[in-house]
Amino acid sequence: MGYTTLNEETAKEYARTKTSVFAAEADLVCKEIGDGNLNMVFRIEDRGDPSRSVVIKQSLPHARIDDSIHAPLDRARIESEMLVLHDKHCPGLAPKIFDYDREMYAIVMEDLSDHIVLRKGLIRGTKYPRLAEDMGQFLARSLFFTSDLGMDPLEKKELQKRFVNPDLCKITEDLVFSNPYFDADNNKIDPEIRDRAEENWRDEELKKEVAILKEKFMTQAQALIHGDLHTGSVFVTPESTKSFDPEFGFFGPMGFDIGAILGNLILNHASQLWHKPDDADRKDFREYLLSTFKGIWETFSTQFRALWEEHVTTPMESNPVYREDYIERLFADAIGYAGCKMTRRIVGLAQVEDIRSIEDADVRATAQIAVLDTAREFIMKRHSFASIDDVIAVVRKHQK
Repeated sequence: MGYTTLNEETAKEYARTKTSVFAAEADLVCKEIGDGNLNMVFRIEDRGDPSRSVVIKQSLPHARIDDSIHAPLDRARIESEMLVLHDKHCPGLAPKIFDYDREMYAIVMEDLSDHIVLRKGLIRGTKYPRLAEDMGQFLARSLFFTSDLGMDPLEKKELQKRFVNPDLCKITEDLVFSNPYFDADNNKIDPEIRDRAEENWRDEELKKEVAILKEKFMTQAQALIHGDLHTGSVFVTPESTKSFDPEFGFFGPMGFDIGAILGNLILNHASQLWHKPDDADRKDFREYLLSTFKGIWETFSTQFRALWEEHVTTPMESNPVYREDYIERLFADAIGYAGCKMTRRIVGLAQVEDIRSIEDADVRATAQIAVLDTAREFIMKRHSFASIDDVIAVVRKHQK
């Protein structure tokens, strides 16, 4: 058959013939539900039995928003294998995989239509009481058990061969660590904040620190990281949290995943200047976001230490002084990467709905500049923060 791009009609027949979920005579209904940049995503349901449903995700050979950005189809295999590992190490915190089609580069997975994308829920001002604990646990377990701490080092090196992902890494290297710091053709900069963006372009010390973080992203194969763990890559209900969409996965620095989710919470925090016009309501929800920001790090660090103490027995790595130094370095990396992720979502390609949905240009500019100022301080001072409370103080200072 060969690779062909699915549509709503062909996806129905694909689901009927390629899965065992539906009867041959089932009356299927299909809707394309993808809102990302690189894939087609279909939900297929049996009209006569709505409990029977699946999601099919198919890789596209280029970005929807810019067909000059090419992406390898094999990323679907990487995503499917990563989700299987996530389900193994973090049961209940990732969708189930039913099948992967190597010819069509399509993943058949659990339908999570009863969940909502976290970004959309936060824009609406919904609180998720399990989010901090679940995300902290997901980060601790997914990263620890794919690192040299939680795996036999030889087995880890063998696993690395399956997750070499140069094309998608190049997208991150360009869009996160390079283009926002000069006048790149695909940057998207509102005229109201052009001067502030140009300040970053002239800031040689800032660019040096971003280059250091970029170097670590490119060279430190610390663990199998999700690679794109923002609030658009998490499904939630008040009782459930599911990380998905790890097609950017590769062996990289752990702090990148931690920083990605933390930075996206701060983007939403800034956007509430518009989304919650009532002062008291805005203050309450922003406090929830900051407590979640803190809770993710504290849950991660507590569980990561516990996993270390339980599983690490080698004479050098079991040294508690080394362990604490390791976690301190993770903390600095996470805050620095949070700053990088925040910056690219303000001045780079593929910005976030939290900010872009602010209709008033002046309010949007105020939020954008607050993010850029916060992000700069995250990057420049990441080694000097003594605690997560010190980081939160920076957010409060810039986002009053």
